[in-house]
Amino acid sequence: MANVMDTLRERGFVKQTVYEEDLYKLLGSESVTFYTGFDPTADSLHVGHFMQLIAMKHMQAAGHKPIILIGGGTAMIGDPTGKTDMRKMMTKETISYHVECFKKQMSKFISFEGKNAAIIVNNADWLLKLNYLDFIRDIGTHFSVNEMLRAKCFETRLERGLSFLEFNYMPMQGYDFLHLFKEYGCVLELGGDDQWSNILAGANLIRVKEKKPAYAMTFTLLTTSEGKKMGKTEKGAIWLDESKTSPYEFYQYWRNVADSDVEKCLKLLTFLPLEEIKELTKFNDERINKAKETLAYELTKLVHGEQKANEAQAQAKAAFGGGGELPEKEVSVENPTIINVLVSAGICQSNGEARRLIQQGGVSLNDGKVTDINLLVKDSDVIHKGKKVHVKINLK
Repeated sequence: MANVMDTLRERGFVKQTVYEEDLYKLLGSESVTFYTGFDPTADSLHVGHFMQLIAMKHMQAAGHKPIILIGGGTAMIGDPTGKTDMRKMMTKETISYHVECFKKQMSKFISFEGKNAAIIVNNADWLLKLNYLDFIRDIGTHFSVNEMLRAKCFETRLERGLSFLEFNYMPMQGYDFLHLFKEYGCVLELGGDDQWSNILAGANLIRVKEKKPAYAMTFTLLTTSEGKKMGKTEKGAIWLDESKTSPYEFYQYWRNVADSDVEKCLKLLTFLPLEEIKELTKFNDERINKAKETLAYELTKLVHGEQKANEAQAQAKAAFGGGGELPEKEVSVENPTIINVLVSAGICQSNGEARRLIQQGGVSLNDGKVTDINLLVKDSDVIHKGKKVHVKINLK
């Protein structure tokens, strides 16, 4: 059996591990049951989750068995990691709906059939049944408050005030690992490196309480070369749900990543051979655009399918003079001024934003720069917002 840790290292995934030598031997000798957790705080996965799914896909392809843990129970507390304020609490009904949305999206990436078929579990199924006194006597006794307060996941929240509710998050996540260890023989937890403290706590809990080996491995976070998290735009997160982020917008996001980030993204987010990636990214001039187009196409195909990827690619080429079809928006307004159409088409979020954009020279209609905020838009006109957004308007 090929060792998947070699693959993950070569592609730049691995950030931290515990008992690394033993874990390496285990991954190279037998099928390992592992899990990754996802908090259902929205009704769609986003780009930040996508990298975790790719890592799980590498693991499954190497013969290991994935458990996808949906944090329906822990979401009722809220992970304080990286947050300056306490998260808004969600109802059980909202969490349940988000869980169902996640299941549907994840099935595109992870196989739920075959010898090492993935399973999805919801930690609400066991956490909501816990007796709190029993929990703190049985589990809480293995957690040091001093060590918890030094954990990076609490660092930001301590500055603003960490609630006792949030303080329970780490023991709860550790208990998840213990539960999956007992029920499914799960011995490895994977996640982003911002979760290192929580993940390590679970592995330690199993080793202390069960006297058996358990492992932790975290992955590098998906950030730009400047250290900023990827997957964010002026409009918000880049979602995997096409009703939130269209395939064209998704394609364009990756087509426009910085030159310095292309190689990393190709390694982490696609399954292209490393030799091909090296060949694509060896240039420091305009030829790097071929690598960007490949990145955008491959990711759009993974998330939205080949047909949508082909359409997005054609739309992008049309927008930049390469033929094909532009994305279209149907707009119904009584007075189709450029400002009204920009807002109705979702190109701008408000009249004020549209007016400022026009005044700054950021809007063109067909081939001409827009200077008049009362300019009327006609059916089939093409609006250009900057260099990245190009939309054909269909007036109703």
